[in-house]
Amino acid sequence: MGEQKVKDEALQILGLFQVLPRLVVFDLDYTLWPFYCECRSKREMPSLYSHASGILYALKDKGIDVAIASRSPTPDIAKTFLDKLGIKSMFVSQEIFSSWTHKTEHFQRIHRRTGVPFNSMLFFDDEDRNIQAVSQMGVTSILVGNGVNLGALRQGLTEFSQNSGSSQKNRRK
Repeated sequence: MGEQKVKDEALQILGLFQVLPRLVVFDLDYTLWPFYCECRSKREMPSLYSHASGILYALKDKGIDVAIASRSPTPDIAKTFLDKLGIKSMFVSQEIFSSWTHKTEHFQRIHRRTGVPFNSMLFFDDEDRNIQAVSQMGVTSILVGNGVNLGALRQGLTEFSQNSGSSQKNRRK
């Protein structure tokens, strides 16, 4: 499926939900791209999972900010790859550093930088321990099996709107 087709489909999915996150946060390794940065060389040309860029562009079109939370020990390689892929400027916050905190520190920094409350964020990652830790902060967190794709996006938005449902109902009255 081409990038434009994925983008169109992602926009259709986004259109189904009344309540959307203000910020969508992505892990890098095995979430946006199918490898570990530290096993690659800066000279290589990286590639994203087939749905990833279409989803990023659809979120941008909808006016939803995107950020990165990655525990990569090689942030220089990660940033070079984002640059080579032409998507580095899309992210309002890029927290790429090695840490033992299962990304809670990454999210504190993203929150400080963007001002977006945790319950207005949606997060995609391939590691269950990160999902668990970040969920406890109030972020809707989705475990991806084989990179972020349209199915994961739909699941994320569904869970996000369910989590936001209780506070939204009170506001509508």
